[in-house]
Amino acid sequence: MKKEVRQAIYDKYIAPTKKERPDYIGVEIEMPVVNLSGQPVDEAVSIKTAESFIKNFGFIESGKDSNGNITSAKHEGTGDILSFDCCYSNLELSFGKAVDLFEIKKRFEDYCRFLNAEFAKEGYTLTGMGVNPNADINHNQPIQNERYRMLYHYLHSYPKHKNEVAMRFHERPDFGTFTSASQVQLDVRYDELTDVVNVFGLLEPYKALLFANSYLPDYPDFLCVRNMLWEHSMQGYNPHNVGMFGKKVSGIDELIDYIGTQSVYCTMRDGRYIDFTPLTLDEFFSRDSVEGEYFDSEKYQKITFVPEISDLEYLRTFKFEDLTFRGTIEYRSSCCQPLSEALTVAAFHTGLKEKLYELKEILEKDDVIYSHGFNALELQKLLSKQKLPEYIDTKAVEKQLTKILDLAADGLKKRGFGEEVLLSPLYERVHEHTNPAKAMLDGIKRGVPLKSFIEQYAAV
Repeated sequence: MKKEVRQAIYDKYIAPTKKERPDYIGVEIEMPVVNLSGQPVDEAVSIKTAESFIKNFGFIESGKDSNGNITSAKHEGTGDILSFDCCYSNLELSFGKAVDLFEIKKRFEDYCRFLNAEFAKEGYTLTGMGVNPNADINHNQPIQNERYRMLYHYLHSYPKHKNEVAMRFHERPDFGTFTSASQVQLDVRYDELTDVVNVFGLLEPYKALLFANSYLPDYPDFLCVRNMLWEHSMQGYNPHNVGMFGKKVSGIDELIDYIGTQSVYCTMRDGRYIDFTPLTLDEFFSRDSVEGEYFDSEKYQKITFVPEISDLEYLRTFKFEDLTFRGTIEYRSSCCQPLSEALTVAAFHTGLKEKLYELKEILEKDDVIYSHGFNALELQKLLSKQKLPEYIDTKAVEKQLTKILDLAADGLKKRGFGEEVLLSPLYERVHEHTNPAKAMLDGIKRGVPLKSFIEQYAAV
């Protein structure tokens, strides 16, 4: 069976990287919906705004919750999707594959201007933050459909698993309803696959300094709390499902073996999601049966089912560099950015992809952050916090980050679309030794109200 599993992993994740195809970009941006009155988001307002949006832009409804409310809609011409991620206070715009970033930027800005004009009628706004600033005010309830009901139930099951893993679970299992990411998918070729995983893994600590934008008062040490919330939840029950790879991946066979050690925690039978205690793929497919539970429209019921190789479809991982079935790497670690700077994440990764081996040389020779005994995994966590380690030389970090940004700009210039201008806000952050979360907290300490930052980060 193990051989069959390895072949299925190869067919799903590796084979697509061997196909000749144009280089496309896929961008997904999640954004908090904020009630500016300081009251919880009324899901009826979000639903009404989405309905106005799909009518105005000619989208076609593609998903409903169990109450018949819209959850997603798609534009047939562009492939763009509007959806609600986990709940009705987290709105996501996903863009059909594009050749250049300005295609996406134009539509993103058009969509956000319309959405915020509609939200403004109710005293609401979309804003560019990685944590909803009203996370402790909103209801934080899942959308009532199979997927999100299952996910919410699964994440809240952590108390009964506390003694099974050597990990401290946090006490915000509702985090999926108030965290927002900026994600980019880029095509990857077979011969570059392990280098992309390894090199961009080394880059993660520097990205934490650039893009941190998720502050939650529950965990005041963090400027980027999103990743911790994922890693110290049931999603991180198996550490191979989240975060970084932890060590250099030496080749394709090792990457396939690594995927075999990732855990599956849900599947579907007869149109219903089943969740269960996470099992590595190797363990899951070696079993004759697995016991889980499903929602029968009234309560959760126990069920025993037989694993099928098609259950590989339900492997859901949240690696910072996540290999997908499309032959792409999805870069998942960045927070939603201020909306006027929303494309910085995609521009940064797209430019550096063009300069992979120059980036590899910079990072493998790095003695700015990598010369003090900490590895990339440890550094990413350290540099996600407000207080940086004392050994960090901020001037040296500024110089190194500028060098990396220059490389990204060169990569974008090579593409010939003028996209390098999208990096301008990042140069400002590096020069000022800041990021959106730090800028907000520094402002609040000076007496600037949080609402000012919500509105500032909402501007397109």
